Amino acid sequence: MGDILRFPGPDRAPEPEHGPEPLWRELVGRELHRERRRRGERLVDVAGRAGVSVQYLSEVERGLKDPSSEMLHAIAGALDLSVRRLAVRAGRPDALALALAA
Repeated sequence: MGDILRFPGPDRAPEPEHGPEPLWRELVGRELHRERRRRGERLVDVAGRAGVSVQYLSEVERGLKDPSSEMLHAIAGALDLSVRRLAVRAGRPDALALALAA
């Protein structure tokens, strides 16, 4: 994928020292990965319950795929999470700090 170019402007905050913020799909993917690992589950187990391929789930966890709301619902549900809970967890400040450190 190409780089994101920022337009300069007086109201634009400077980029953090460590680079641009991660994409939403990266934050969500890291949170899904963290929850799966916390539960001690394998990709194949969660993918089977969600009705997706192991390859697809792996790509979502790595932030390479931007899942539809239906797919996100299925994957989150396979981890006993609501989409709302997942979004809150992905959007919290410590999730962003972990993503930027990765």
